[in-house]
Amino acid sequence: MGDEAPGSTTDAATPAGVTGDRDIARWRLHSQLLAAPVASAEHVVSSLLAVQAENPSQSAWAVATRTTTPRQDDLAGMIASGRVLRTHVLRPTWHYVHADDARWLIELTAPRVLPVIDQQLKPLADELTRLIDSVTSILAENPDRTRNDLAGELAENGPPLTGQQLMLLMAHLELHALVCSGVPRDGEHTYALFADRVPAPRQLERDESLAELALRYFTSHGPATERDLAYWATLTLTDVRRGLAIAADRLGSFEHDGRTFWHAPGAAPDAAAPAGHLLQVLDEMYRGYQDSRWMLDAEGVMPRAREAAAGMALVDAQIVAGMRRAVGPTAVTFALLPFRELHARDVESIRDAAARYADYLGLEPRVEVVDG
Repeated sequence: MGDEAPGSTTDAATPAGVTGDRDIARWRLHSQLLAAPVASAEHVVSSLLAVQAENPSQSAWAVATRTTTPRQDDLAGMIASGRVLRTHVLRPTWHYVHADDARWLIELTAPRVLPVIDQQLKPLADELTRLIDSVTSILAENPDRTRNDLAGELAENGPPLTGQQLMLLMAHLELHALVCSGVPRDGEHTYALFADRVPAPRQLERDESLAELALRYFTSHGPATERDLAYWATLTLTDVRRGLAIAADRLGSFEHDGRTFWHAPGAAPDAAAPAGHLLQVLDEMYRGYQDSRWMLDAEGVMPRAREAAAGMALVDAQIVAGMRRAVGPTAVTFALLPFRELHARDVESIRDAAARYADYLGLEPRVEVVDG
């Protein structure tokens, strides 16, 4: 493929109502279901294709906040049933992914992710085959084992593994579609055999996978660029462009700031509502992009260094403050670290977002603005 992005059958002119970065960020609130929530966690995960899930508690909110009635038992029930998996895919970290998409997505993205994992597994190279056989045998006989369970049983037949080594081993097995999440035990992540949890996986040829990935990503994350997708899925630009070439007639595109932005067909949606959102720093609204991530900060108020806060407060699709969450016995406190002056409307919008989040947790909301 050449360096030029594949053409689209749609008009590449900027859509009506899109005049700058803010408008693209507002559009993304709709694409990502933050301003157009859906009925269930299963629908959210299927629509977004994958949701980064490194922190189970906070990533569960990333799913729930995109539903019309956020409930803790919604996603938990889907994971228990196996309709949604928590596994390594796309990048060297956890993601929620729908069972229907797990196999083809792992097969497409694992070849570029596995070397990162396997490089760190080199000290176990001589033991790797034995360890893989042991883990799969344990899970075949007794599924839904926690990491501590597996550590204890593996230590009975060989040298004990460190926590880091076992984590890498399980990621290796997940990226080969040998294991995945099992039924949680008292809220704790467990492992089971992939074949047992997904007995009839959907499988696609490579070109079909590349086209499906492009269509699903730009529909659920658009408007976004080809480089955003390459980052998100750990693919080469050549692969992304191949998928786009196949799927382009089912997408729209426009030029902005010297880049091509791809999106679901149709005009830009109406202004986003609700206006305020409290999100973890790993939320797809932020982590789902790299090339055009800073559409969320059109005025450049947020420092571009490594994130200091665990989350962020958005108003009208723009980052206005960092956010730290503290959960107590009766209340959850959201401490805001402003990046600019917070006006009365900003605070009101954030308080509305805090009330939604607290209601999901079954707690009272508190919002504190941290000076300095």
